[in-house]
Amino acid sequence: MPDIRPHLLRGVRPLGGEPVDILLADGLVAAIGADLRAPEGTTVVDAGGLIALPGLVDLHTHLREPGREDAETVESGSRSAAMGGYTAVHAMANTDPVADTAGVVEQVWRLGREAGYCDVRPVGAVTVGLAGRRLSEIGAMADSAARVRVFSDDGICVSDALLMRRALEYVKAFDGVIAQHAQEPRLTEGAQMNEGCVSDRLGLPGWPAVAEEAIIARDCLLAQHVGSRLHVCHVSTRGSVDIIRWAKARGCEVTAEVTPHHLLLTDDLVESYDPVYKVNPPLRTADDVQALREGLADGTIDVVATDHAPHPKEAKETEWSTAAMGMVGLETALAVVQKAMVDTGLLTWEQVAERMSATPARIGRVTGHGRPLAVGEPANVVLYDPAAPVGVDGAAMVTKSSNTPFGGMTLPGRVRATFLRGAPTVLEGKIQ
Repeated sequence: MPDIRPHLLRGVRPLGGEPVDILLADGLVAAIGADLRAPEGTTVVDAGGLIALPGLVDLHTHLREPGREDAETVESGSRSAAMGGYTAVHAMANTDPVADTAGVVEQVWRLGREAGYCDVRPVGAVTVGLAGRRLSEIGAMADSAARVRVFSDDGICVSDALLMRRALEYVKAFDGVIAQHAQEPRLTEGAQMNEGCVSDRLGLPGWPAVAEEAIIARDCLLAQHVGSRLHVCHVSTRGSVDIIRWAKARGCEVTAEVTPHHLLLTDDLVESYDPVYKVNPPLRTADDVQALREGLADGTIDVVATDHAPHPKEAKETEWSTAAMGMVGLETALAVVQKAMVDTGLLTWEQVAERMSATPARIGRVTGHGRPLAVGEPANVVLYDPAAPVGVDGAAMVTKSSNTPFGGMTLPGRVRATFLRGAPTVLEGKIQ
């Protein structure tokens, strides 16, 4: 059972500001002020020096259930999310069976409710079986108990322009959004890594930036023509940032995300041939990383999304060409953003809250999350210590998988506590 007692956070710094006390009670932020009195039965949390942020919201998480419970389950993935400071995540549709019907998305939604570590919002598939031939039961999923508002064939691009147009038209009726995996398939057949100097040197088939950029340009124009919402998943190139900036200037209703690993890591890591660095889209150049950071800072890129992609060991501990693509990221996301964006002066903690909580909640139409830390608001809160360096160890993570690209790296901070509607899911850095 969740701990529903009131919790008094002593000396916490909302959005990195001046220290105050925050009282969480009855699922809400009950009071904010100096030297608040702790009502009887209250748990007092010494939060001196800790930063309070609204609970994080992830627009892009792979929980693998149903079908690949060896890699992750809704419960283990939502526990991992809580450890990373998340109170809501969007579970991608590439499960087995695919989340392309009301029945499957309701199953995922109910599993999230039963686990209770964060709110799990299923993402519905755009096409039946992710096959790219005909639209899935979009309306039925939208009307289901799961109230799906985000639809994506993530992992596979909706490459048919007519089908993409029809999907954008369909979701417009209920204020949904299509989240596109931008990858022109004909340009990436057999591709293993970013196309460039490193791929030439290693002799690995290259993945050109234009394969991503061409789809983004097409879909921005389609979304504007239809008057619908488009969200671009895991942007990874400088050209993509430029196209999205251009589309927004034209009035296109497009939003975009960047992953923590694309904000920090570059394709030269592939020289190790360690499949932990194999991901879709691939790690790019240092110039691309800089453009992504600048785009996130100036608002061209709207949110940070993890693309948490767990795999069993045998899928990663193999030769590069046969290894699965993807990295786990829920538990390290906030620390990576601190290293790449806050410690470099590109973002304030208030802006981090905007890009990792408020804006993803708005894009996903998630109520009760992404709200400001104010009296009367839902008590979805994360306490973060920016001055507690942690050495990353994949084997010690809460997720069932260990395929983190940050293993052995020291990141600058860690989550100390997470509260979901006032109930602690993490306290003193430990899952509850």
